[in-house]
Amino acid sequence: MKYVLLHTRAWQPASVAPAFDGTQIDVREVRWPRELGVDERPTVFLLDSDHRSVFPVDALRAFVDAGGAIVALGRGGEPDVPPEMPAELLSGFVPHPLGPRQLLVAVRAGYREAAARSETARARAEAASRSREIGELTRIGVALGTERDLKRLLDLILTQARRVTSSDAGSLYLIETSPQGPKRLRFRLAQTYSKPEAPFVEFTIPMDRMSLAGYTASTGEPLVIDDAYFLPPDVEYSINRSFDERYGYRTKSMLVIPMKDHKERVIGVLQLINRKRSFEARLATPQDVEEEVVPFSRRTVELVTALAGQAAVAIENSHLYEEIERLFEGFVKAAVHAIEQRDPTTFGHSGRVADMTVGLAALVDRTDYGPYRGVKFTREQIREIRYAGLLHDFGKVGVREQVLVKAKKLYPLQLNLIGQRYDYVRRTAEREFWRRRAEFLETHGREGYEDFLKSIAAEHARQLAELDKFLATVLEANEPTVLPTTRFDDLMALARHTYEDAAGQKRPYLSDDEVRYLTIPKGSLDGEERLEIESHVTHTYQFLKQIPWTRELQAIPDIAYRHHEKLDGRGYPRRVTGDDIPVQTRMMTISDIYDALTAADRPYKSAVAPARALDIIADEVRAGQLDQELFRLFIEGKVYEGNG
Repeated sequence: MKYVLLHTRAWQPASVAPAFDGTQIDVREVRWPRELGVDERPTVFLLDSDHRSVFPVDALRAFVDAGGAIVALGRGGEPDVPPEMPAELLSGFVPHPLGPRQLLVAVRAGYREAAARSETARARAEAASRSREIGELTRIGVALGTERDLKRLLDLILTQARRVTSSDAGSLYLIETSPQGPKRLRFRLAQTYSKPEAPFVEFTIPMDRMSLAGYTASTGEPLVIDDAYFLPPDVEYSINRSFDERYGYRTKSMLVIPMKDHKERVIGVLQLINRKRSFEARLATPQDVEEEVVPFSRRTVELVTALAGQAAVAIENSHLYEEIERLFEGFVKAAVHAIEQRDPTTFGHSGRVADMTVGLAALVDRTDYGPYRGVKFTREQIREIRYAGLLHDFGKVGVREQVLVKAKKLYPLQLNLIGQRYDYVRRTAEREFWRRRAEFLETHGREGYEDFLKSIAAEHARQLAELDKFLATVLEANEPTVLPTTRFDDLMALARHTYEDAAGQKRPYLSDDEVRYLTIPKGSLDGEERLEIESHVTHTYQFLKQIPWTRELQAIPDIAYRHHEKLDGRGYPRRVTGDDIPVQTRMMTISDIYDALTAADRPYKSAVAPARALDIIADEVRAGQLDQELFRLFIEGKVYEGNG
């Protein structure tokens, strides 16, 4: 049928149709609320005067917009279109009485207008379809461009390719190169909507022309197959039916597309199977396949080719991103190794702090109450936290080694000098003791010697005891403490004692510098040394700022910079407070303090038991220096035990 004629009275078209000189016309009667329909053929609707009010204006407008034409039939006394009729929707008006010639002319004019409108409607529909496709490809491209994980990326590529083509199944291959042999295709992913229970196992196949994927990968040309079971006899490739035979499937239409990167190199193959009329249809039986499966059209080939190009670039970007990650990972490990080589006593500290901080971040991410219930960390942010934890002490490479590894309050050379001084005074006292004995015997002989000996022996014993106490007090004071102490009375009293050197000059038991170091109230560093150690934070920041971090890792310098800051402003180096310290840094600070307290390899202090370390941190929390909620999560989640 070339044309369609819709009417409301059967007798009217009967008088018109013969006048078309044998042209085939599909004549249909229309009754409201039956919808007016337009197919691909020019369609005219004869609207008689008795049914004007039956068909709503909206229905008539929709009919015209779809490409149809309306010819209105007048009633007696109507020389022209009456005011109540929407004249803009009419392609013709035949006044009453209806002459066959007038009706024929009007209908023919209507067909011409309908044909023009149909063509316009088809063009608009095609343009709209292309626009939707472009929009869909753009959205898919954006999604592919933002996905970094290769496994999820491949799944997204295959899912979207199946969706835009209404394919029931699909698979994805990537080319693998090996210095030991030729290139091969790795079967990386498969999806089968109608057989979701089918397991997936990775394997490789030769990159040759014997398989469909191998042929496409080798030639770089797509394959469009209407029925995979009936391939032309002269082709090199063949289909592997093992899946079909094992799971009762029927592979019919296929589209095999090479994935080419921006340099037109094939990096993989996208294989789509069984394009369906309806994406939701399940192919459970051979009959379903016959009814639902259709060939891949030229347009689907164009779409999937465009999608495959986007996919190839996304895969290449993913590989590049992985290489960058490995590069950063290698750099970070090398930096940590450099730190630990410089300060072997803190071996493993950076890794433990990073692990605990990441564990605490995972708890924060999962918490559903408290001030951090809305805080979520992306995969990139977790990696950012980990790198910041690993590198938070890198600035120690800029600190003098003798200060960095200072285990006691005194440097070894200073303690050695005090030991030598002790030995000198002791030997002097011994020599003086024997000299006085000899002089007494030489002057007085044995008379009264025993009483004299007892007297100087007691004095000598007191002197030696005082010397031993001096050395013991120095050694005790030389040990650093975790908490502040001011018990230095004995040390100060002994420090004021003097002795005569070899030149006969009086010297104090301890120099001013030695007293200054030994009276350090906490730890092993004096004020100047502590400032030098504290400068490692600034060195860390300045070093990390020089690295061209990716966009996802740009906060690493700032996170590491503030890990010694306290909420009340008593930290260093900038003494910032509250909101100026990001949550990532607050977590790291708790982890850093805990590990510093409990580490067993610090020569300047003994390891503190975990419970005692938590009590010390709790004191700082109560003092408003550390984050109370994060410390609660740290304890409840037992992050310090490696949980989180």
